[in-house]
Amino acid sequence: MARYLTDFTFPDADAEFSHALDTKLNCYNTYYPFQVLPKTGLHTVEFAPITILYGGNGSGKTTALNVIASRLGMEREGLYNRSSFWDDYVGLCSYTPGEETPARMAILTSDDVFDFMLNLRSMNEGIDRKREELLDEYMEMKYSAFQLRSLDDYDRLRKMNQARSHTQSRYARDNNVKNVREHSNGESALLYFTEKIKEDGLYLLDEPENSLSAERQQELAHFLEESVRFFGCQLVLSTHSPFLVAMKGARVYNLDGDPARVQKWTELPNIRTYYDFFQKHKKEFEK
Repeated sequence: MARYLTDFTFPDADAEFSHALDTKLNCYNTYYPFQVLPKTGLHTVEFAPITILYGGNGSGKTTALNVIASRLGMEREGLYNRSSFWDDYVGLCSYTPGEETPARMAILTSDDVFDFMLNLRSMNEGIDRKREELLDEYMEMKYSAFQLRSLDDYDRLRKMNQARSHTQSRYARDNNVKNVREHSNGESALLYFTEKIKEDGLYLLDEPENSLSAERQQELAHFLEESVRFFGCQLVLSTHSPFLVAMKGARVYNLDGDPARVQKWTELPNIRTYYDFFQKHKKEFEK
C-alpha cells in the first residue's frame, strides 16, 4: 500500500513557549493555532495508509488537518480558519515524506461538500429560470409577424419556424440544457468524494461523514478502503464516525485522550457509548 507521508511533527508546549518569547506573542489574548494541540499532547503523528484523527468538538483534529495541509502546500477549494500567526506556527512543523511521491494531493472538507451541493442546486435553478424565459419566448415567436430583411435576422426566423412546428414544451426542451440529475444531500456528498478522490493520491478529509446517513457513511468507508487497497491512495481523516474509525487497517489517534495516543477503535469512549446503548436495548432488537 502507498505511503506518501511517513510522519508529521507539531511544535510541543516548550517550542511554542520559546517562540512566544522570541516574538513577543504573549501580549495577545490568543494566537491561534498556537496553544491548541499542546492541550491534547499531540506531537508526532506516524501515518499508516489510513490514519484517523478522532475526537469531539474542540479536540483540535480539524486544526491539525489544516496545519498538515498548509505545511505540505496542498490544493484546497474552500477557506479555512487561520490567523495572523498561522504561517509562524506552520513554519515550526516538520514532516518526513515517504519513498514515493503522490500524483496529486488535496484536502477535502465538509464545507467543500456543502458548496458542491449548493452549486448543483444553483445550476438547476438557473436552468429552470431559463426554461421559464423560453416558454415566454415561444408564445412571442409563434404569433408575432416577422419579415426577413438580412442574414442578421436568420436566427429569429429559425426560432419562429421552430415555434410554429413544435409544442411549447418541445421548444423549451430543444433550446435549453438539461437539468443536472437531482440527488439527495447524502447522494451528492458521496458523489463529491467519488469524483474528487483519484488514484495515487494523498488526501486529507475533514469530517467527511457530515450530510451522510449511516448507510451512506458505510458506502463511503468501503470506497475509501478500496481507494487505498487497489488505487494507491493514502488517507488522513478527522472524524468521529464509528463507521469510518472502523475501517480496516486504520491507525486511530484519540485526541480526546490525555494525552492523545493511538487506540483501537473499539476502545474509544464515544464508540463504547454506542455499544453500551445498543447492548442496553439488545432485547428490543431481537424481538
